[in-house]
Amino acid sequence: MASISIAYDSGTLLLSGLTDALAAQLPQVTWDLRTKQWRAPGRVYKSLLLTLRSLGHTFDDQARAYDVLSLRLAEPIVPREHQTKALAAWVSAGKAGSIQLPTGAGKTILAVLAILTTARSALVIVPTIDLMQQWETVLTRYLQQPIGLLGGGAHDIQQITVSTYDSAVLHIERLGQKFGFIIFDECHHLPAPQYQTIAIAAIAPFRLGLSATMERTDGKERVIYDLVGPLVYEGQIHQMADTVLSPYDVVSIQVLMTPEEMTAYQEARGLYTSFLRRSGIRFNSGADWMQFVRASVRTTDGRLAMRAYRDQKRLAQAAHAKLQATWEIIKRHRGERVLIFTDDNALAYRIGREFFVPVLTHQTKVKERKLFLDSFRSGAISVLATSKVLNEGVDVPEASIGLVLSGSGTVREHVQRLGRILRARPGKRAVLYEVIAQGTNEYFVNQRRRQHDAYQGPSELPEA
Repeated sequence: MASISIAYDSGTLLLSGLTDALAAQLPQVTWDLRTKQWRAPGRVYKSLLLTLRSLGHTFDDQARAYDVLSLRLAEPIVPREHQTKALAAWVSAGKAGSIQLPTGAGKTILAVLAILTTARSALVIVPTIDLMQQWETVLTRYLQQPIGLLGGGAHDIQQITVSTYDSAVLHIERLGQKFGFIIFDECHHLPAPQYQTIAIAAIAPFRLGLSATMERTDGKERVIYDLVGPLVYEGQIHQMADTVLSPYDVVSIQVLMTPEEMTAYQEARGLYTSFLRRSGIRFNSGADWMQFVRASVRTTDGRLAMRAYRDQKRLAQAAHAKLQATWEIIKRHRGERVLIFTDDNALAYRIGREFFVPVLTHQTKVKERKLFLDSFRSGAISVLATSKVLNEGVDVPEASIGLVLSGSGTVREHVQRLGRILRARPGKRAVLYEVIAQGTNEYFVNQRRRQHDAYQGPSELPEA
């Protein structure tokens, strides 16, 4: 009988039968003064077992509560070349790693193949209820296995279960030993402190992170690689155009603000930047933004500067000439499906009023959202305006034209919006328009976006 035993307790591993010398050789094992026991986070389960074996120790593993599954496909999958390469790279990395593929490149199908390859009880973590339902649909289609759901009022735990991040946080200390494979969809959410708990408490030795872009503005993508596994495969949008994805063009259009708009913009911009200079805030990092936010709360000048910041941003984003450009683009692409992206709800609703098109925001009711998306899919409506709600987590029907009226300079937002129009079909060529208020900070935001590889392909068009 092995003298060393390992048990699972609320997201941690409890180890008995260790000497101080042996405990010092094991990964992240510490002495819990409260319970007088050796303890380690659940995430080190695999490395802990490997270390014990390498040191010649036997042990009683009471922590593992997941199963080896006998899985087969309900219908065949013929993987594309990039999916085959990505899966092979992940297997070579010990079935623990992260994969970056653009929207429309088949991340969910890749995950189905990974579940088959691993053949262990699997937990899929997704950011939204919409995505949870989409995953459940795909997994049910391809795997002859009941699919559990955790989130949105559902609490059905099966050998293969899909959960939202929020629900997984609440239940992971109870479920962390029940799954040998954990998949983090849209894994760029994982570095959030509350979500890291999921990866830390789970014992799953096999892990897969999926995202269209791992890059975060705070640089914390390294947390993904630490908790899930290194980036083992990266598919570039411009490399997949014409084969996996639709060929596309990116067109920048600069419009002039009215004299009144420009005067108001410059006044607001001047007040805002003057405060930054006086306060020594240079925006070299995310910490500088927080410094500005704190200053905007503490002083009258700070509050005025924050108001000016919002005013100059609103004036540039909602310039009247952008509406004229929007109408010209809609007319130019009459009969094609057009998605109009804005940075806030106010502009999205303004577009809806001006052009009598449906508007989809976080405020849109579930039934109404389904009606809009179904109508867009069927062709009953051909133009849909949205704020950030369609950036990720919603199954958006195929479109060929994207129109960005306002947004951030983040790589992720650009890739997400571009990905919404890149699903391939015969004869299709997608176009992403970016309408920029000339002489404003939007130009520099656009230039930051243009550093991404999606702008480097041969299909890029010069500014219009």
